[in-house]
Order: sequence, then structure tokens, then C-alpha cells
Amino acid sequence: MGLELIVDTRKNGTWLALLNDEKLIELHQEQGGDNEFAVGDVYLGKVRKVVPSLNASFVDVGYEKDAFLHYLDLGPQYTSLNKFTRETLRGKQNVADLQYFKLEKDITKDGKITDTISASAPILVQVAKEPISSKGPRLTAEITLAGRFLVLVPFSNKVSISQKIKDPEERERLKEVMRAVKPKNFGVIIRTVAVGKKLEALEQDLLSLVDKWKNIHDNLEGAKPPTRVLGELDKTSSILRDLLNADFTNIHVNSEEMYHSLNAYVADIAPGREKIIKHYQGKLDIFEKFGINRQIKALFGKKVPLPSGGYLIIEHTEAMHVVDVNSGNRKGASGQENNAYLTNLEAAQEMARVLQLRDMGGIICIDFIDMHERANNKELFQVMKAAMKGDRAKHNILPPSKFGVVEITRQRVRPQTNIVTAESCPTCKGTGEVQASILLAEEIENSLDYLMKRNEKEVTLVLHPYLEAFFTKGIISKQMKWFFKYKKWIPIHGISSQHLLEYSFVNKAKEEITL
Repeated sequence: MGLELIVDTRKNGTWLALLNDEKLIELHQEQGGDNEFAVGDVYLGKVRKVVPSLNASFVDVGYEKDAFLHYLDLGPQYTSLNKFTRETLRGKQNVADLQYFKLEKDITKDGKITDTISASAPILVQVAKEPISSKGPRLTAEITLAGRFLVLVPFSNKVSISQKIKDPEERERLKEVMRAVKPKNFGVIIRTVAVGKKLEALEQDLLSLVDKWKNIHDNLEGAKPPTRVLGELDKTSSILRDLLNADFTNIHVNSEEMYHSLNAYVADIAPGREKIIKHYQGKLDIFEKFGINRQIKALFGKKVPLPSGGYLIIEHTEAMHVVDVNSGNRKGASGQENNAYLTNLEAAQEMARVLQLRDMGGIICIDFIDMHERANNKELFQVMKAAMKGDRAKHNILPPSKFGVVEITRQRVRPQTNIVTAESCPTCKGTGEVQASILLAEEIENSLDYLMKRNEKEVTLVLHPYLEAFFTKGIISKQMKWFFKYKKWIPIHGISSQHLLEYSFVNKAKEEITL
């Protein structure tokens, strides 16, 4: 099946689900309105405080808490960036082009923040990590602009290339191409997806990134801190920019407006691939149609089941994530060592998916089932590394300790995706007092009767699949009786994301009808 992107546009924002062979591997939520303080956003901030003991400073970028900027995140070319920023604010730097801009000397790695930054000074920064928990954004002053094939680095003349590109001839070809076309005083990092791409495509990507730099310069003129001078792409577009390749088979979207927007974007970055975008117009909820709701409930809980019958217990603390692997009622394996070996291999692959899906960062400790054979522990380590190879977040994996614990550090860039899968009792709402739930069917029929008397034209009943079966099963079902009574067919949709005794009526536009 390859990669599929499911885009669910809702009133309060957009949900994005990335599937690999129908398995959910990434889930993102994009809130409605401006998505501020996203990774990649560029801000003109104001230095609030310089802390010599941390060799860092706190910068006001408009967030409720000051952002953190360490000396090592200033970047070697900070002096040149600072000069460019100040002269642009004063009106002396009238063009974004750096051809005639005199670069300053690079700062040293072992320098002091007090010698480089002063309080109350304006500073151009980029969000490196989004606000997490009680912390403000993490910043960098080494501005980089990411495109589909390239990353543009102002105030540098270096051409770097992804280490994942192994072919020496292709590496040399790409470097020569970039050296020939890149503007003066702009460095370039060549991304992995640039392999095999022609000069025209690379040059077009480079020009679009230079245009972004011009936008930063234009927005800087006359700006007062704190203000955002360049916003990153929305999440949908950034996923397509980073992942769109031959493995991408389909993009399903349930909004006509988003469908046309994605069509235009894909036509721009990958002409000819627009046909993979499909406008979903089915009656069933798009996440329900592709089995995403079920996978969310299975993978975001404290207990994550494994296909063979084992399970993971995932606990989160302030310091780290702790995972326990259990064989459960696994069947088919002979002997304790073999059972532990097979369960651990399965858990390693599932854990790699869960880490990426939940976007868990920091320190992760996985307590695998003890295995006595050294070869099995070595195989477990190799499987864990292979399973996490496709993870785009920087990570490091240590071999199993003598206690069978695998330690992982994973880059924390965004807040962990946290979805509550435990449901409160639909009848008592957590009070412990249960009302007569047997009256629910009568309540639904009374509500429907009220809507029919109100002359609602198109009504669909949405409820849990168990309740759907109650109303639709049988030769003369409740649904059929409604048809005879109202001379109108009432569609019934069972959605697993609903609580057991939760129901609603929706109209043709899938908006809930107020009773």
C-alpha cells in the first residue's frame, strides 16, 4: 500500500494521520487559526535577561514565557546575522541580497554569552523546539530555511550534503551543481531527496528559499520586537515537503477547500503527482473509514496490545518514559527463552512505531523480558535499531543492559501527542450513581420523533457500533419501523470513537442538530 496521508478537517482544526501499509505511524493536530511558535518560525525577539551561569539568555518572542537561547545555539555566523538585523532595522540594509554584504568573523565555540549578547537588544531567532509543558520555546540564532531538496543557510558559503547519500559520484555531482548556482554568502545543505534530481528542480527550490529570505528582510524593515517575521508551512504542507516521494500512494482529504489547496501545493513541488490526492465524500467519518480511530484507542493508552497477545505498559514521569514488556497470553512459542525472544522482537518493532506516533522525547527506558542467550540480546538490539531507522527525530539507542533494559534518547522538538483513551462511565459520568440506561432506546426514538415533527429534511443517527446493531439488526429492525412510520429512511452510522451510550443526530453537512 505504501504511505497514505489522511487529512480530517474539523471545526477546531485539522487532524493528520500518516499510514504505512494501513498502519498508523504519525498523528498530528493542527489547531485552527495561526499556528504560532511552530518549529521553523522566525521571530524578531528582544533579549530579556542574560544568565552567565547558564551561558544563555532568555528572549521575549511574544510567548507567555520567555524563550531560551543558549550560546551554542547562536551559530558561528551570529555576528554577521546580528549586523544584518540591526542595519535592516535602521534602514541601512536596503536589500536582502548578501552579495555585497561583508561577513563578520565567526564566533568561537567556547565563548561567553555576555561578550556576544546584551540585554534589551533586538535579536533575530528561529524556533528550534516548540513550548513544552511549563517551558517556553527553545531558540536558535542559526537561521536555516528548509525546502524540498535543499536547506538554505545565510551568511555561510559552505555546501554540505546529507550523510545518507552514499554514492560518491552523486555526492560530487550535487555539490558541483550547488556551487555553480548558489548565491554568494549563502550556504546550502543538500537533502537526501535531492538524489537524481536535475539542475532545474534544484535551482527552482533554491530560488524559492531565497524568496523566503527576502520575505524575512521585508518584514524586518520597521518591525518592533516581539514579532513573527516568517511563519513555517502548515503541518500538512510540511509533511508533504519532507516525505512526498514514489512511496506516497494516496492523500485522502474530506474538505473541498483543503483538497484544492493541496492540489495546488503538490502541483508546485511535484508536478504530475496531483492524481494521488482524493477528495473523500463518504458518509462515514474519514478516520473511521480508514480504521484510524480504532488504532488511536489501541496505541495511545497506558496498555498497548501486541498482535501475538503480549502487551506494553507505558508510564510517563517528569524525568523519563518507562515501558514494561509483558508476554501476556502469547501462544505458539516453545520454551521460556524462545517465548521471551519472540515477544521482545515484536515489542521492539511496535515500540519504534509508538515512539514516532506519540512523538515521545527525552529518555525512554524499555524493560524487555529477560533473555539469557547473548545472541538473542544482540539480535534484539539490531531489530530495535532497524525499526527506528525511519524515525526522522534524532535518537540514540544503547544495547540491552544486564537487566534487559534498553535505554533510548530521542529528540524532543514538539509536545508529546497525548490522547486520552480511557472513557468515563457513560451512564454515571463518574458519580457512581447509575440511571436506568434501558430507557436510552426510547430516548433516541423520542428525539427522532421530535426532529421529524420539526420537519428536519435529512437526519442521520450517529452512535456506538453496539447501539447501531441494536437498531439495524433483525428482519423488521427498528430502523425499518422508522421508515414505515416517517416514510423516510434514517441512516444510522456506528462510530467506534463514540462512548457506548453516546448518540447524536447530524444533518447533510455532518453538523450536529441541536434538539
